[in-house]
Amino acid sequence: MITNPPTNHVRPFKSTRIHADLAVGGGGLSGVCAAIAAARAGLKVVLVQDRPVLGGNGSSEVRLWILGATSHMGNNNRWAREGGIIDEFMVENTHRNREGNPVFVDALLLDMVRREPNITLLLNTIVHDLEKSDADTIRSIRAFNPQNATEYTITAPLFCDATGDGAIGFLAGAAFRMGAEKRDEFGELMAPGDEFGELLGHSLYFYSRDTGKPVTFTPPSFALDDITKIPRYKNFSAAEQGCKLWWVEYGGRMDTVHDTEEIKWELWKVIYGVWNHIKNSGLFPEAETMTLEWVGQLAGKRESRRFEGDTMLVQRDLIEQIPHPDDVSFGGWAIDLHPADGVYSPKDGCTQYHAKGVYGIPYRTMYSRNIQNLFLAGRIISASHVAYGSTRVMATCGHNAAAVGLAAALCKKHNALPRDLAAGEKLAELQRELLKRGQYIPGLALNDPADLAPKAKLAATSALTLAALPPNGQYRRLDASWAMMIPVVPGPAPRVTYQVRAAEATTVKVELRISSKPGNHTPDTTLATREIKTPAGDSNLELDFPDPNNPQSAIRIPHSCYAFYIIHANPLVETAISDKRVTGILALTHAANKAVAKSAVQTPEPDSGVETFEFWLPQRRPNGENLACVIEPPVALHNVENLVSGIDRPVSAPNAWAASPDDNAPAVTLAWDAPQKIRRVAIAFDTDYDHPMESVQMGHPESDMPFCVSKYTIRDAATNRALVEVTGNYLSLREHVLPEPVTTSSLRIEVAHPTPNIPAALFAVRVYAE
Repeated sequence: MITNPPTNHVRPFKSTRIHADLAVGGGGLSGVCAAIAAARAGLKVVLVQDRPVLGGNGSSEVRLWILGATSHMGNNNRWAREGGIIDEFMVENTHRNREGNPVFVDALLLDMVRREPNITLLLNTIVHDLEKSDADTIRSIRAFNPQNATEYTITAPLFCDATGDGAIGFLAGAAFRMGAEKRDEFGELMAPGDEFGELLGHSLYFYSRDTGKPVTFTPPSFALDDITKIPRYKNFSAAEQGCKLWWVEYGGRMDTVHDTEEIKWELWKVIYGVWNHIKNSGLFPEAETMTLEWVGQLAGKRESRRFEGDTMLVQRDLIEQIPHPDDVSFGGWAIDLHPADGVYSPKDGCTQYHAKGVYGIPYRTMYSRNIQNLFLAGRIISASHVAYGSTRVMATCGHNAAAVGLAAALCKKHNALPRDLAAGEKLAELQRELLKRGQYIPGLALNDPADLAPKAKLAATSALTLAALPPNGQYRRLDASWAMMIPVVPGPAPRVTYQVRAAEATTVKVELRISSKPGNHTPDTTLATREIKTPAGDSNLELDFPDPNNPQSAIRIPHSCYAFYIIHANPLVETAISDKRVTGILALTHAANKAVAKSAVQTPEPDSGVETFEFWLPQRRPNGENLACVIEPPVALHNVENLVSGIDRPVSAPNAWAASPDDNAPAVTLAWDAPQKIRRVAIAFDTDYDHPMESVQMGHPESDMPFCVSKYTIRDAATNRALVEVTGNYLSLREHVLPEPVTTSSLRIEVAHPTPNIPAALFAVRVYAE
């Protein structure tokens, strides 16, 4: 029993002091990625989250799907899913939660954080004050947990603000912006005018359920009573729910920090008014047995404060894909701006303009320009309002934040501050360490002096030579244009022959295209065009393109890239398709994904600073079969040397070793001239970086990516002793630390083909003495 006599003094709450190497404020996806990256690199981390779960907008409290550069596979950013820690989460979530249950997203994030012994997690804990040691240095932050009535004081040499609204940066006096810049400040032609508005609003989502019996609904008194106040009210349906209703948005003309509760009430008003319309208007008889199962209670915020770093991303950086020497991450979502009036606006819910490929994000955007020990993570990084329209999405934010976490570890290692890593050897070390962990940085390849694999002689039992994709007996009618993306090298273009059948004699237009920018996958440069007369019935359609300057030779490919062998739409013609799938090979169609584009051709407003170009998209599995074809000469680009190229995904080439399909025991051998002491072996696998892996609602056709090698063995080839044996692998990157170092002159990695139709492939093997 506890008794406490009356007192004339104010009783203090329990107070706890914690010292860490890094204090991270905010437990959304960005804070989680920053904390994990730092903890795995050896830092003691305190992660302070003001909610009962992790994940922020991606959690079950908001239920927004996590996306980034892949953009629902709706742009031309092929193989663009983010790498490193955010990829680890996305792959694991798909493995455990292919149905997209948001509750399991919470559980996985909690699981990942709790498994890190270097992280102290404080849930339900709100940062509300801080102390500075001088004008530009934070000494400590103060946070309060109303659930356990405890006040925390957290001291650290380094702080990371991932709070979304920038609570730590705001309290510390870090320079920030709120609202849209004028067009002339950065020459941004997409900068919105007053009519469109300066801020993106908040959203709330709802879910419904069919009970199988009639359900009535009485709206609360605050529900919107006139659905026609929403200009797009006819777009509502009984079937649409969750974040597919992202455009139920409000608050862009308000203070999106301090007016959040008022904004939330307006969104509740809209949601209950919408459900009243669906249930009681008589226009939706299918809703008779449906009930409103869940309504968000926490507004999903899009935009508030943006903080200033040593540089600021602007429209040109994204659209022109300008490289920066300190790039540590990348983005690729559209510049996605919304009218400030949100759901009440007569305008479209968003304006989405895509670049022709991904763009780099520099490290200098990820720390405060005036608070010297403050990192920036999440949507608050240094970007203009226009560039923020792309950088704000969660997978991009998480990828950035992993760079922040690792940068914090290097700051401790070198007794440095965040700015000290922005150039020179420390920057090179940061980029190298990120690449080793699976982070993708456009234009950079890993060159690690400690890696023993590039010093070895590489050999393989076989290497795929892609001569044909055999037909499976099925055909696809050419209601739209289709193409195979074939990796090619400088020199005469290979000939690609498709198997077609025509309802009657016709003429088929074919083209050979490449991208104007190496590393992009937008087919905006036409090398040759032909029209081929095609007879009725079955025939071979040969896409060979003579060089106009030398008709005896094929037209030349100027550089290593993907070539697009296009058959244009002709409903009289069908083309054979193939069940065979190969790492780094895709079939595309000229089409629009209505989730992220209005048409199959991006046609921006005049004087917007955005280019017009076509979208060429793969189909999602279980569709997306390749076009059956014969390639002459065969593509021989899946060689074993790719394992040490330093690039762990297809870009301008497959960048993978793949075994021959008829190799019954595929293996790679690394042999050194002298015995090496080996302690760690890392292997990068193909988990289909083209698949977006949306975290909630959409669902996925499989739990594990079909290209991924699930069974492999690492052997000391000199003794044939198995060092590592794995079955059931589904991850992109596996690092094996041997119980004891092994001294050997040769390693052999034995792999199994994922399926009879998919040859085994690996992106990288890295070997370390320590």
